[in-house]
Amino acid sequence: MDWTRREGVVWRNRALMLFDRVAVPVAVCDVYGSVQAANPAMAAECGTTPGQLRGRDVLDLFQPQESGQVERIAQALRLRHRSRYQVSVRWRAPNGSDRYGELTADPVSDTVEETPTLLVMLRVQGEGEPGDDRPDENSSAQATPIEARILALLAGGATTARAARETGLTTDGVSYHLRRLSARWDAANRTELVARAYAVGVLTPGVWPPVPVADTDER
Repeated sequence: MDWTRREGVVWRNRALMLFDRVAVPVAVCDVYGSVQAANPAMAAECGTTPGQLRGRDVLDLFQPQESGQVERIAQALRLRHRSRYQVSVRWRAPNGSDRYGELTADPVSDTVEETPTLLVMLRVQGEGEPGDDRPDENSSAQATPIEARILALLAGGATTARAARETGLTTDGVSYHLRRLSARWDAANRTELVARAYAVGVLTPGVWPPVPVADTDER
């Protein structure tokens, strides 16, 4: 019994490490939508920390675009249906932009009779109104203003902690934006991210301290 308990603790700790490190925004909610746990990527979308999300209603954080979707899901959960549920949502990002995407909720429990918890994942689809034209892949707009500001700070030698202080984000929030940029630009490290930022016109060449092109244009 002791060995089984120890083995269970080991696997639980491994699952929590994976939960914290995955780049996809994920939260665990009770059947009513109250957040029980959230990973740093989910917290970054709300401009806060995972601990501060605990107890918040996920549908207060991400507003459904169609209220009927939520009622249909609630009815299905009351009937103990075990399907995957999707809700189109909008929310205000930490940089002040309006984003839209999709929440996916998977009911999880050990038995069919047990009241499930919900594994909720957020898929970010874009900014502005759904259907708006997305920026050209080669334009400087492929980096949001907050991402450009983070890149400028890194180019000037800032640490993650300093970038967080300068931008008003958490360190998890800064790391989340850097992971998104790394995936978008296929960059292996921060040096490559900074080099790419200059190459695509996000940062102004020949200027110290480094500044985003958008800031230079406004002067």
